[in-house]
Amino acid sequence: MNRVSIIGAGAWGTALALVAARAGNLVTLWARDPARAAEIQATRRNPRLPNVLIPEGITVTSTLHGADIALLAVPLPHLRGVLRTLPRCGILVDCAKGVEAGTHALPLDILAEIAPDSAHIVLTGPNFAHEVARSLPAAAVVAGRDAEARRRVITALSTPEFRLYGNDDPIGAQLGGAAKNVVAIAAGAAIGAGLGENARAALVTRGLAEITRLAVALGGQASTVAGLSGLGDLLLTCTGPGSRNFRVGFALGEGKPFAEALASISGVAEGVPTAPAMVQLAESLGVSLPICHSVARLVSGEASVAHEMVALLSRPMRDE
Repeated sequence: MNRVSIIGAGAWGTALALVAARAGNLVTLWARDPARAAEIQATRRNPRLPNVLIPEGITVTSTLHGADIALLAVPLPHLRGVLRTLPRCGILVDCAKGVEAGTHALPLDILAEIAPDSAHIVLTGPNFAHEVARSLPAAAVVAGRDAEARRRVITALSTPEFRLYGNDDPIGAQLGGAAKNVVAIAAGAAIGAGLGENARAALVTRGLAEITRLAVALGGQASTVAGLSGLGDLLLTCTGPGSRNFRVGFALGEGKPFAEALASISGVAEGVPTAPAMVQLAESLGVSLPICHSVARLVSGEASVAHEMVALLSRPMRDE
């Protein structure tokens, strides 16, 4: 039996704790706030997943412990701080998505810098927390260079409803998970502005091309971006009403100010800080990301949806 710690008691962290418990592990769910941890432990309910009962076998705590496998389900801006206080774990599994502002680092880069003695894996894919928590069928990717660590994570977390695929391209897997949130803001903006399904389909498809270009430039594989961690996650986030990033874009498309759009969701819209960081990373590599660049201007308040749509449609003609 593995000791599995889930670091972060948001909706996704709680859903992963449920998966780990169903798979037969000894599970601890960590919440930063002691009062919140005590409340969840006592009531067996998390307000982020109000209709889901947390079984007694999951221990909820505000104290960080070492583990055989630790799933890091905290927002990317908090990843460094948590890692610096986390006791040593055998395998660290990143479940955050994004590109770090300032450093342009991907999550596994941060893990390698701060916790070099642990194995590093990324878990990513088209998963809404509320569906995974309810045991609805889902699939995800476990990506990393260490084949044995991948095997151990897949074995520890697989259930009949939660199917995991291994992948040895962590760069492509991480980038797909980060960039899809940016493209989802663009897709939401198109629908919110009444631009139609044709516009959304075009943005999603060309957004996938942008993700592929950047992944390959970083050393990733185009085939990874075409899989669950790229195309699969992109489709879910750009079409599912449960997507926070889509809802932020939708509100912007309706003409709401950015602060109001952001306040309209609960939780974190990862695409907001990721857009400018990813554009800066792409520029350093000489990679063109016109859709992501438009989103970066939208979330910074530099441009309107109408302006960016005209700018995208007036780009020079070219072969696909």
